[in-house]
Amino acid sequence: MLTGPDAVLANLKASGKKALLAELASRGATLFKLDERRLFDRLLERERLGSTGIGGGIAIPHARMASLAKPVGLFARLAHPIDFDAIDERPVDVVFLLAAPEGAGADHLKALARVARLLRDPEVARKLRNSHDADALCAVLAMPSASAA
Repeated sequence: MLTGPDAVLANLKASGKKALLAELASRGATLFKLDERRLFDRLLERERLGSTGIGGGIAIPHARMASLAKPVGLFARLAHPIDFDAIDERPVDVVFLLAAPEGAGADHLKALARVARLLRDPEVARKLRNSHDADALCAVLAMPSASAA
């Protein structure tokens, strides 16, 4: 899903949830050739249904986009944790934007589950928080984890 270090943001600064989603939409639009406003709107629509902050300082904002042929992802580690209305009410500092084709159905859910399993692995989460550049973060994200196997 990740296309390489260019899809990894090592020290992203965001003042809040909406600003973060706007920044992710901007980066995702450039990287995956998507309509930035449409992506941002879809992310906001999804957040209105319930926060994608899954707990443990992790959020997986996601959207379906008609123009995509396959799921794509963008990872960001935030410079400072932000309030994300997460289910455990903890601030978020690890974020994975997932965008999938509109008709992806089960594939979208499988990709979402795979990302959630990976990021919730305590060892992976620790390494993500301790890695300092995009290449190191990309290497951690590419590692198979025990719970993702």
